[in-house]
Amino acid sequence: MITCRRCSLIRLSFVALTLLAIIGATTIRQSMADWRAASRESAGIAPDPARHSEAIVQVYSARAYSWRGVFGVHTWVAVKPFAAPKFTVYEVIGWRVRQRQPALSISNRPADGRWFGNMPMVIADLRGDGVDDVIKRIDAAAQSYPYMDKYRLWPGPNSNTFTAHIARVIPELRLDLPPTAIGKDYLPGNSLLARSPSGTGYQVSLFSLLGILAGIEEGVELNLLGLTFGIDLANLALKLPLAGRLAFGSPLFVAP
Repeated sequence: MITCRRCSLIRLSFVALTLLAIIGATTIRQSMADWRAASRESAGIAPDPARHSEAIVQVYSARAYSWRGVFGVHTWVAVKPFAAPKFTVYEVIGWRVRQRQPALSISNRPADGRWFGNMPMVIADLRGDGVDDVIKRIDAAAQSYPYMDKYRLWPGPNSNTFTAHIARVIPELRLDLPPTAIGKDYLPGNSLLARSPSGTGYQVSLFSLLGILAGIEEGVELNLLGLTFGIDLANLALKLPLAGRLAFGSPLFVAP
């Protein structure tokens, strides 16, 4: 009797694993098809270089592709020197590492391109006098990114680790990365203490798994297992995992 029960459990486990494998394979095939068809077109929110000759730096955020977007965002930096005909986009992409390429991608894709169908939003904008010099510093900071051959979705280093790296070098951006930017608290060189990405405060972080941040721009944030909980005192908003930023004093507004 015991042997029969064990045989039944083994058969049931085998059937369950087989079904999971089939479902998983189907999901991957559907995901691949969606990935190929997903829009990367301009969202129409970036300044037109033909009409805006001034030097411009913008940082964008968009929900990540597929199920990842439930938890986090992908961020990137777009720059346009004075009188340049197009933007240059700096970002870190995971599949490049898997193909034994540097994680850093420098391209002329649309600065405000949809991230595989997901609408981007501008989270920092700097333009005018002195920005050409900032753009040169951004290029140097991007080239010095310490994880060119490493990418890890959680807890980092990833695309948000890269954007935070740029922000710490360029405090003029005063960049307050979204609470859904998982990886932003992964400090290069296994450091425990660093300036916050906005340059207006400091943070302590243990491999992006446990930490705390306090800054004028960011407010106060608690990082627990890569998830951010906090309050933005400057703009009166809660910062929560998944939901993003919830503003006070108005109908609930959810940002990436």
